[in-house]
Amino acid sequence: MKNTILKLSVFFAFLFFLGTNAMAQEADGLVGLWLPSNGKARVNIYKAKDGKYYGRIVWLKEPNDPNTGKPKVDKNNPDESKRTTPLLGYLLLQGFEYKGEKLWENGTIYDPESGSTYSCKVEMPDPNTMEVRGFIGVSLFGKTDTWKRLQVKTSVTTGK
Repeated sequence: MKNTILKLSVFFAFLFFLGTNAMAQEADGLVGLWLPSNGKARVNIYKAKDGKYYGRIVWLKEPNDPNTGKPKVDKNNPDESKRTTPLLGYLLLQGFEYKGEKLWENGTIYDPESGSTYSCKVEMPDPNTMEVRGFIGVSLFGKTDTWKRLQVKTSVTTGK
């Protein structure tokens, strides 16, 4: 009897491990390089030490201000002390938590064009498409933007 209970315990622990591992892999499906629909930027989404997901601007179609020739800055930020912060490298997405079923919530998204920060949720209908919904209050009152995953090309050196 004890042997049967031990075997069942090991079996259920194994199933739990498989389920937890699969969920962690699904959660990390958000990680990667993404292109918002306007094509003006590329955002690298990563998982931080706190277990939440964040996204940084890593490329801009027009990195420099056409009037000054200098790198674009966060000129619309309501906090005057942040208006000289370069947009390249800016933390655009913050604090997303995986909720299961290809849904990440409890995060925020910053819009540098308006200087506004919105509550945000992300859904992934497929591995290369992300629906980013920014909203105020409840998600019913918001806007969804579809982002596409960018495949990072790498080269292999043979040493010859």
